[in-house]
Amino acid sequence: MEMNNQKGHPDIDMVEQGSSQGEKAEVPPSGNPSERRSASGLERYINLAAVVNFGVIILASWESFAVTFQFALTNGGPASIFYGSFLAGFGACAVGFSLAELASIDPTVGAQYRWSANLAPAAPRFWGLLQGWITVGAWCFACSGPPSILANMITSLAIFNNDNYVPQRWHTSLIMIATMIVPFTFNLWFRKILDAFEMTGGILHICLFIVMIVVLIVFGPRSDPEFVFKTLVWEESGWNNKGVSWGLGLLSMTFSVTGADSVLHMCDEVKKVRTRVPRSIILTCTVNSAMLIIFATILLFYMGPLDDVIATPLPLLWILHGITGSKVAANVLTSLLAVIFFFALFNIFASVSRLVWVFARDNGLPFSSFFAYVHPTLKLPVNALLLVGTIVTCLSLIYIASATAFNALISLQALALHVSYFIPILFILLRKLRGPPPPYGPFKMGAIGVPVNIFALCYLIYVVLWMPFPQILPVTKDNMNYAGPIFGAVVLGALGHWFIHGRKTFKMPVIRYE
Repeated sequence: MEMNNQKGHPDIDMVEQGSSQGEKAEVPPSGNPSERRSASGLERYINLAAVVNFGVIILASWESFAVTFQFALTNGGPASIFYGSFLAGFGACAVGFSLAELASIDPTVGAQYRWSANLAPAAPRFWGLLQGWITVGAWCFACSGPPSILANMITSLAIFNNDNYVPQRWHTSLIMIATMIVPFTFNLWFRKILDAFEMTGGILHICLFIVMIVVLIVFGPRSDPEFVFKTLVWEESGWNNKGVSWGLGLLSMTFSVTGADSVLHMCDEVKKVRTRVPRSIILTCTVNSAMLIIFATILLFYMGPLDDVIATPLPLLWILHGITGSKVAANVLTSLLAVIFFFALFNIFASVSRLVWVFARDNGLPFSSFFAYVHPTLKLPVNALLLVGTIVTCLSLIYIASATAFNALISLQALALHVSYFIPILFILLRKLRGPPPPYGPFKMGAIGVPVNIFALCYLIYVVLWMPFPQILPVTKDNMNYAGPIFGAVVLGALGHWFIHGRKTFKMPVIRYE
């Protein structure tokens, strides 16, 4: 791997001019270089520290695992968590390094759908539109993830502190909407608060990790190593198969390290984008993967008996109370964990609104001209941001009618994101093997590039194979895994759009790598 100072690629032939590509910028009439604008009209103002923290906070891998690990305990158990964290970490890093290399070649807000089109061996516009629907759909539904986690944490805290409280579905729905309002509103003043916001979130992400580790080691009873390394649970889920249970248990870890492309969708606002965005992706994957492995291992060794807490909606809260004996400590630590998800939601709104905006600029959405609008004063894609907020609100209201329907819709996130990574990595691998390779940017994996790409593809295939499986048998309408059918609906929607009018209206700057 190497970083160099290469700038620009004379052998890239721009076929059409459209949305942002690379580091194109122009100096405004004031001549102030600090106010340089990208070709899209958005201003580049995000510095290195902010862009690194941006990606790290969105993944929030150890935090995500901390509030969802109960699913892996009933499917796979401690052995699945321990070994699965290593596989998920190395797999996420392989995917992240592959994306970083692509980002260095072509740093663009559209990311996966632009790369798929630019590198496709045939039918580039078709692959671009299909990939765009998959990526945009995945991230729009992913925006409901943090509000649902926050709602679960808030209701769990209410139950923990008030034994008489019985949460209703409409309580959860309103909490989801309420938790969305502050991050959504802050996004309207995104530029003014970004640096302080990201630094605060990054510091809290690391400091709380250290505190949690210390609390678990100092107060928690130490488990036998055999419990951590050899205990495999497979009877609880109904599958009665060790291999299937291990594979399903792995998904809790893969979910925690998925989403490294989030920072890519901010490319038009990042200074020195060709070097800083790849670095952010690499640090996002490596730092979060390492923290996930460490936290998962420490938690397994020091969480104590789980018989009384495994059935609770947030086992970590009761674990902290059980090992410390303090309600105050459990409340404070859990509340600080919730704050990090507020930071992550703020960043997700920013990232997804840019992705929706640039896809609309390429006529990839219905009413594209409306969603491609950039507010002249705020210099933000306000209409795209409103669309994302509306989607989260509608999904939150669906929860009132059916929690199953809500969970079915947001289950699209992980499956679609993994597929969105697979296509461009496959295409860049084919270019490397068949030649000539595309002109590399400042970050290049060199001789290890092909093995890393191959490992990333194998990891993605293995993970995607497990995602449509139901977690529990026998299957009912309430525990059915709807990720596969919903993903199929998104693909059918993309195909319908293509054949009806997308093949005529969808336009994008396709880069030919000569």
